[in-house]
Amino acid sequence: MHGPASSGWLLVALCAVTGAYCLVRMRSGGEALMGFGMAAMAVPAAVFSPPSWAWLAYASVFGAAAVHALWAARAGARHLHHLAGAAAMVYMSVVMAGSPAHAHGQGGSGVPLLTGALLLYFAGYVLLTGVRLVPVPAVAGSVGSAGWGDRPELARACRLSMGIAMVAMLLTL
Repeated sequence: MHGPASSGWLLVALCAVTGAYCLVRMRSGGEALMGFGMAAMAVPAAVFSPPSWAWLAYASVFGAAAVHALWAARAGARHLHHLAGAAAMVYMSVVMAGSPAHAHGQGGSGVPLLTGALLLYFAGYVLLTGVRLVPVPAVAGSVGSAGWGDRPELARACRLSMGIAMVAMLLTL
């Protein structure tokens, strides 16, 4: 997004690492797409300002991801979060396509009610996911030999970091 360069680069790094982890796990292609897409959108405008057609390409890709998440939601409600994330990415892409580059990060871009609703959703998601990461005492004999990619707390931390990045991106919209 188009905020300060230092926070933009931190978002790029966070989202790229998260996308890479999701890609390595190969169980969550949608999450990897979301991570890499968020990393690309977070590149500071001072370094690279994508052409106007790129925002429409982002909107198309994430629109397809939203349709896929909607279809997958028939099998489980957990896909509704993917739908919300993809819809938020479509929304941010459309806002970025319709706004001049100097207006980003100064407030007033997008529909305040929709931006606020997305911020509330993702802030709540971050808080709930953060609480779920609080360690619980281990039960004797419950330590398994799961590989590093199969550890559920890493998957939760991955989703938490993407949620935090989404909140930051919505704030700079």
